[in-house]
Amino acid sequence: WRDGKEGVPPNDMKAAFGGSAWTWVPELSQYYFHQFSVKQPDLNWDNPKVRREIYDMILWWMALGVGGFRLDVIDQIAKVPDEKITANGPKLHEYIREMSRETFQKGDLITVGEAWGATPELAKLYSNPDGSEFSMVFQFQHMMLDQQEGREKWDLCPLPFVKLKKNLAGWQQALYGCGWNSLFWNNHDLPRIVSHWGNDGVYREKSAKMLATILHGMQGTPYIYQGEELGMTNADFESIDQFRDIETLNMYRERIEKGYDPEDVMRSVHAKSRDNARTPMQWDDSENAGFTTGTPWIGVNGNYKTINAASQVGRPDSVFSYYQKLIGLRKAYDIFADGYFELLMPEDPQIFVYTRTDELTEMLVYANFYDKEADCPVLSDWADAQCLIANEDRAPKRTALHAYEAGILVRKR
Repeated sequence: WRDGKEGVPPNDMKAAFGGSAWTWVPELSQYYFHQFSVKQPDLNWDNPKVRREIYDMILWWMALGVGGFRLDVIDQIAKVPDEKITANGPKLHEYIREMSRETFQKGDLITVGEAWGATPELAKLYSNPDGSEFSMVFQFQHMMLDQQEGREKWDLCPLPFVKLKKNLAGWQQALYGCGWNSLFWNNHDLPRIVSHWGNDGVYREKSAKMLATILHGMQGTPYIYQGEELGMTNADFESIDQFRDIETLNMYRERIEKGYDPEDVMRSVHAKSRDNARTPMQWDDSENAGFTTGTPWIGVNGNYKTINAASQVGRPDSVFSYYQKLIGLRKAYDIFADGYFELLMPEDPQIFVYTRTDELTEMLVYANFYDKEADCPVLSDWADAQCLIANEDRAPKRTALHAYEAGILVRKR
């Protein structure tokens, strides 16, 4: 809370979803700060009573036996709005370590903090193996590479694929032995990866498997967002009236008011809206995809008749079965958890290939990220290796990768 006069907020800070970050309350003659929605006042972590209430809430859930916690935008809890500091405030890690001592360290939990501003160096603090903070953090550098510096996420641009490879490799190597990575393509704030960086048309299933192969071969904890294991796609909504996300609706209104072409604005919405990941889970081909017998808060994607869990569970070649195989491999082979990561062919504009190595075993993960055939000469040295998984049958000693082809090979050192 800050004192002030109506119409004259404490400063000119803007909320993430548009408008001022300060809202006037006449009854108190004060403003409250909200980094996000006006319905989401920011808590004052500098107040020890506030922190105690939060810790007691966490302990209450722990007593019920929950397995872990995800902490939303945790890197903003130590903000200093008077100095326009939101992320990575001066007392951030002091507060996180106190919270961990008072709560997480009293149980056996998985904890992950969402930190949009995380760097590898900061992630070493967040995921220190001594358990002083969290198990790991969600960082978003790799998912923001198709947003040009100084531009908004709605200003569409191609994915810089070579930068993506190097970014993921950098995180793998920076945290090796001194931290832990979270591995993800999807969440509630991001478009569906098979539509975003894959191919949700004729190659939907194959590209979904390819993206899964790349991710699950790395060191860290993979996160599977609802429907990702089915290859669910971005929403097929035709009108802005079908969207519900406050960020999307505010952006649409603001850009239309500024004179943007409505078709261009909708193109951005279809590509980047958070609602792409928020349509109901597609369980089967019955009404509302089997999600509810009532009226869902947001509409169901129209492709639920063909993309649904019932049609994939038990089908050996489905995206769902492929995810099951990847999970089984990660449990069966220690190298997935322990192996050192090395990126190969770093400048190749189409091939993503890397090795994982431990004392006894060597593993190769290969993928063609696009819909054109490409040569992966590295494969010629792995002709006699065992194929753990692949999204198409491989011919012996073949180095040419078909569109979206991917797989994992292993051999003894």
